[in-house]
Amino acid sequence: MTMITHENKVKAIDLVKKHENDTGSVEAQVSILTNRIKEITAHLKSNKHDVMAHRGLLQLVGKRKRLLGYLEKSDFDSYKSVVSTLGLRK
Repeated sequence: MTMITHENKVKAIDLVKKHENDTGSVEAQVSILTNRIKEITAHLKSNKHDVMAHRGLLQLVGKRKRLLGYLEKSDFDSYKSVVSTLGLRK
């Protein structure tokens, strides 16, 4: 299993960035987490017994859920934009 590459991280941030140097906004973090979740899900399809990867996946999903909850409360328009851009169900 590989970690998210720098190029993939930059692409994920470019989808939702607020300004030119945006790397740590909630939107950027959610986008990066979504990308990592997709990679780990693909890994788990072929490695069903990888318990630690499954645990890590659950942690990432929980973290993304908390960030989205915060974003929904603080800036609902941005929340709607991020959910639709990343194709998340909510």
